Amino acid sequence: MPLPQEGDRWEAELRALREDLKELREEQREMANSINQLVTTFRTLATHLGIASEPYTRREKADTTRDLPGFG
Repeated sequence: MPLPQEGDRWEAELRALREDLKELREEQREMANSINQLVTTFRTLATHLGIASEPYTRREKADTTRDLPGFG
């Protein structure tokens, strides 16, 4: 039985790595969809329960110039 050539071995390794990368990207897409569903649920619940009068939105930039209460 002949030994596999160096190039063939590299090609097989590359194919395996490409398949792994494809699977990881698919899992990443599924996780992103799940996170989007959680965010939507959080916004709906927060508005429904009166925790937020408007759906949650991220502020542009925190005001770092104001003093925090209780810290003198």
